[in-house]
Amino acid sequence: MQSPRDILFDLWTSVGGDPAALDNVILTGEEPLLPSSFRVAAASQVSIAAAGLAAAEIWKMRSGQSQTVTVDMTHAVAECRSERYLRRDGNPPPPAWDAIAGVYKTGDGRFVRLHTNFPHHRDNVCKVLNCKPEREQVQAALMTWKAEDFETAAYAGGCVVSMMRSRDEWLALPHAKALSELPLVSIERIGDAAPRPWPAGDRPLAGLRVLDLSRVIAGPVAGRTLAAHGADVMLISSPNLPAIPWLTIDTGRGKLSSFADLATGEGHEALRSLLSDADIFSQGYRPHSIAALGFSPQGAARIRPGIVYVSLSAYGHAGPWAGRRGFDSLVQTSTGFNHAEGEAAGVDGPKELPAQVLDHATGYLMAFGAMMARARQAREGGSWHVQVSLARTGQWVWGLGRVANGFAAADLTAEAVKPLLEEVPSGFGTLTAVKHSGVLSATPAFWARPAMPLGSHPPQWPAV
Repeated sequence: MQSPRDILFDLWTSVGGDPAALDNVILTGEEPLLPSSFRVAAASQVSIAAAGLAAAEIWKMRSGQSQTVTVDMTHAVAECRSERYLRRDGNPPPPAWDAIAGVYKTGDGRFVRLHTNFPHHRDNVCKVLNCKPEREQVQAALMTWKAEDFETAAYAGGCVVSMMRSRDEWLALPHAKALSELPLVSIERIGDAAPRPWPAGDRPLAGLRVLDLSRVIAGPVAGRTLAAHGADVMLISSPNLPAIPWLTIDTGRGKLSSFADLATGEGHEALRSLLSDADIFSQGYRPHSIAALGFSPQGAARIRPGIVYVSLSAYGHAGPWAGRRGFDSLVQTSTGFNHAEGEAAGVDGPKELPAQVLDHATGYLMAFGAMMARARQAREGGSWHVQVSLARTGQWVWGLGRVANGFAAADLTAEAVKPLLEEVPSGFGTLTAVKHSGVLSATPAFWARPAMPLGSHPPQWPAV
C-alpha cells in the first residue's frame, strides 16, 4: 500500500501542484487509529494536508515566503469526526439521527438505509410506505417491498435512501463506470477573465471572499477550512430550509452567516450582489436546481468573471445517478463500504465507517480544489469550475487499500483527543471544539470569527 506521503504526491500533482512543494510537508503518526478495514486515518490526513499545502503555496505566491505544513494523523482523524467532540457549555451533542433514520430489512432479505434528518425527507418516506413515522411501522411496511424496488420508488418520491450493495454489485452498475472516469478533483476553465491580483493581507486567503451555499458536512467543512486560512466566508442559508443545529455550530466557526431566500426577488438580488464581489462560490445544490435560480457555473461566471465556482454532489457530475440526492451514510451503503465493513467485522448486515470520512475528506478536497483554482486564476486568468463528489472520494478511499485486522485497532480515547481541543466563545455559548490539524509554520490556521446562529449577519461583505 502507498504511504500517506505517496498518496499526497499523487493527489497534489493530479491538479498541477509543483512536486517540489511536497518537501515542506511533514506527516506524523501511524495507522490504524480507528477500528476499520479501510484507511480512514490516511484519507483524513492526506486530504487535510493537501488543503494546507495549497494555502501555503498561495502564501508563497503572495509573500515569497515558504513554510512547513505539518499534519498529525491522530489530530486529522479527530478533525474528521469534529462533530463528535464538540461541546457547548460542556454539554455533549444531542442524538445525531432522526427516530426512524437508519437500517431496515426488506421483504427480499436485503437491507436499506433511510436518511430522515430533514422533516420533508422523513415525511416523504412515510408517504411512500403509507405508514406513521415509527420504527416498527416503517419496518413492517418495508417487509412488503423488495429493496431495489423501494429504492427506486423512494427516490421518485423525493426520499433520500439507499439499498446496501456489495462492492461487486456497485461496480456492475453503469454509474460506477461513469464515476471511475472522473478525476478525484476536477478543475476546468469555464470562461475568460483577467488575472485577479491578490489583495493585501497577512494570511494566505486574507481578503478573499467566499460564498458558502451548503448544508450538513462536506460543503460546510470546505468553507470552514477556507476561513481557517483567512478568507471572509459567508454562509448563505434560507429561513425556510431545515438545518441540523449541531452541525451548523461545528462547521460555522470562522464564518459570517446571512439569510437570502432565493425564491424571492430580494434574496436573489442579495446573492447576486454578493457574488459580484466574490472570489469563490461554493455550493452543494443539485445542478438543475441551482441553474434554475440563475447561479449555474456559467451564470456565475457571467456575473463575476474570474470566479472560482465549486460544485459538490453526492454521486458525481456524470452518469445515470448524477442528479441523485445523497449523504455520506447513503453513499457508504450504495457503494459497498457498509457491506465490506460488515463482512470484515463479522456483522450480519451493514456496518458504517468509524467516521463520516467521505463527507469530511470531500470537504477538504473542495477547499484544496478551490485554492488551487484560485492560484491558477491569479497566474492565468479565467473563470474556473471545481467539481468533487462523495462517491468519487469513496472510490479514492477504496483505492487506498484495506487494513488487515483493522477491527483490532482501538478507537481514539478521550485522553488522546483532549490536547487537540480548544475553548472558544460563540453565539451559542462557550464551545469546546477540535482545532484545525493543518499546522502552517508561518501563517497558523485559526478562526477569527465565532460560530453564530444562522442569519446573524446582513448579506453584505465587511468593509475592506
